[in-house]
Amino acid sequence: MDAVAHFTQLARYNVWATARLLDAVRALPDGDYRRDVGLFFKSIHGTLNHLLVGEHHLWFVRFAEGISPKVALDAELEPDLAQLDARLREGAARWVPLIASFKPDRWNGTLDYTTMRGKAASLPFAATLAHVFNHGTHHRGQITAALTALGQPCPELDFVYFLQNPTKP
Repeated sequence: MDAVAHFTQLARYNVWATARLLDAVRALPDGDYRRDVGLFFKSIHGTLNHLLVGEHHLWFVRFAEGISPKVALDAELEPDLAQLDARLREGAARWVPLIASFKPDRWNGTLDYTTMRGKAASLPFAATLAHVFNHGTHHRGQITAALTALGQPCPELDFVYFLQNPTKP
């Protein structure tokens, strides 16, 4: 499988897993959604905001525009659950067309961008993109653990399940 097909599949999984998790989160009472449940980012709401910042406001912009916008990783960009839900779904869907736009020579090259402090940075392109998707998987795992701790039904988010699911996007 070539890099474009591989990362397109990861991006499609990211869309699918994000949607399934957000559907489960939507059923939570507000108190459980915002309560500290032992996550590093303290609440499901905080972890979803961290996912929004990291995956969409930092890394997407770095890959698409070559810059690091000034935004804190622990920022609460979106206090409203419905808006956060919509922004996460939209953000996840933007990766597939971005990946399709990369020229073949980029995959073995570097991701070059300017940091928030104005310094040039360079990282291995494909490895960094893999890190972005691993980051999202890590935080969705934190949320599924929190849902389990709260006694809520938890969706199956395993990549193998995604590959075997005939109704996947």
